[in-house]
Amino acid sequence: MRFATKAVHAGLEPDPGFGDIVPAIHMASTYVQQAPGEFREQYDYSRSANPTRSALERALGELEGGYASAFSSGMAATHALITTVAEAGAHVVLPDDLYGGTYRLVDKVLSRWGLEYTMVDQTDLDAVERAVRDDTRLIWVETPTNPTLKVIDIEAIVARKRHAFVAVDNTFATPFYQRPLELGADAVMHSTTKYLGGHSDTLGGALIVRDEARYEGVRFVQNSVGAVPGPLDCFLVHRGLRTLAMRMAAHTENARAVSAWLRDAEGVRDVRWPGFSGMVSFLHEDAVRIAASTKVFSLAESLGGVEALIEVPQAMTHQSVEDSAAAVHPHLVRLSCGIEDAQDLIEDLAQAI
Repeated sequence: MRFATKAVHAGLEPDPGFGDIVPAIHMASTYVQQAPGEFREQYDYSRSANPTRSALERALGELEGGYASAFSSGMAATHALITTVAEAGAHVVLPDDLYGGTYRLVDKVLSRWGLEYTMVDQTDLDAVERAVRDDTRLIWVETPTNPTLKVIDIEAIVARKRHAFVAVDNTFATPFYQRPLELGADAVMHSTTKYLGGHSDTLGGALIVRDEARYEGVRFVQNSVGAVPGPLDCFLVHRGLRTLAMRMAAHTENARAVSAWLRDAEGVRDVRWPGFSGMVSFLHEDAVRIAASTKVFSLAESLGGVEALIEVPQAMTHQSVEDSAAAVHPHLVRLSCGIEDAQDLIEDLAQAI
């Protein structure tokens, strides 16, 4: 099946009892056992497994081409991946332009257990190759990066990984535009809060790995730590997947129009749009004033919802990288173009600027 068809049907089977075209949301925390230790499939306790979560995981696995595990947030998924592949005292390679929460997790939390890291510009493939050490366990890739929207060559990173594990944060691109496992990566992470859910009404994360043995390791951490999404969140993300192809096409066309207009706007410089997705960034000396002056774009963190959002990353999502190699320019504005009429988005930016 082609992607749009697969997205509509992935992970869904009619309810066996009533034939519901959309399966029920299973709110149960526990399940009746036929005898001590004998239960249906894997369902004994909802931290370990839940039918609504299982349906979402099947769908994510189908769309990315691997074995999927759902988490309560993108950061929970990132934590599970790192702690699965890297032991205390190991080394990881990070991009020099990455989501502030990922940097905070590694620098402020996992470094307390001896995890070491090197940050490099991953568009410089020689620099990536030099950064890989004998004790490197993970190369963490973001593409496009957050917030400056660099596009990284996944296949080229994989070719230089040596013994390291390559994981890709695919939140901005989604499997509609990019499937890292098909390009040789070992794992994919999503903040399902963003484009996959798509409506700014749920919180979640996901890991999809290519290797079944590694999947068992991820599932062990998922169950042990317990950072799992609730059934309603799983249902909302799964519902969002069904319109992903249509929404991503609309986000992309709006971002195309907005970025083209911005290139000639007064005081705007360094306009960046990777050619897909709804993410656009630019520099302007009055970044804070502009972000506070829009009417259609809402001033808010996050991205990927049907509504347009605007933020100044240095003061909002990337405060934790302020004194690091990943520090963000204070004049940088990041846009998440929604699916509104493109001309309304342009006129809103024009009045704000």
